[in-house]
Amino acid sequence: MTISAPTPLAAFARRRRFGAVLPAPAETRLWQPGPNERPDERHSELFAAPGDAAGAGLALAFAMAQLRGQAADPVADYPDERPWLWVQDAAALRLTGRPYRPGLPPMLRHRLIHVAAKTPEDALFALEEGLRCRDLAFVVGEIAGNPRALSLTAQRRLSLVAEKHGVPLWLLRVGAERDLSSARQRWTVRAAPSLPPRWNAQAPGAPAWQAELFRARNHPPGEWILRNDGQVLTAEPAQPAPHHGDLAAPAGDRPLAAG
Repeated sequence: MTISAPTPLAAFARRRRFGAVLPAPAETRLWQPGPNERPDERHSELFAAPGDAAGAGLALAFAMAQLRGQAADPVADYPDERPWLWVQDAAALRLTGRPYRPGLPPMLRHRLIHVAAKTPEDALFALEEGLRCRDLAFVVGEIAGNPRALSLTAQRRLSLVAEKHGVPLWLLRVGAERDLSSARQRWTVRAAPSLPPRWNAQAPGAPAWQAELFRARNHPPGEWILRNDGQVLTAEPAQPAPHHGDLAAPAGDRPLAAG
């Protein structure tokens, strides 16, 4: 008696039945600063410590890199003059304060729409409505801690709306712990020392951040020192923060950024 080998289709069905068939991994490439051209990467999260403006600063640097990448002249031309939305819940507002318009990048100052929401639920509603509006260039959200309202389902809604309408979202998680999320890029951010100014040693240096990309849909994890000289956002590899043994909690439970 002869036993015939299963057909490719039968073998595929058997593997699929027992869960052996997995989707092909997405193409991954090393992250680089610049415009985000993928429609499935419109939703990003940035974790920062309370009282540290690093998260907000880097979110705006990412947004400006996006706008600059869409310009005809990447050095000086910003063709996108649409307004942008910044939503804060009450807890985030207490921890970080309101946006200081004169301190914003010059090309963004006159275009800011600020919403102060009382609760995380109100903030999520405002964020979702903003993402549905194609008349906005981008949206920045700021929510403190890990409120129950910011569930995986709520995160998934933000991701889907951002991808459907093409409006980028940078969600700042102030003093939060890493939890489940559908964000396509997830960062831990803290301030980094600035380089000495070229012409005036007493002047403040250009903004710099130590940023860890700990999860991304299309990029491997990595850590960089990011710098913004007012024209472009640049990146250089950074050494991971030193491990302090028992002084540090497990990655899933520790605070996400140092002050």
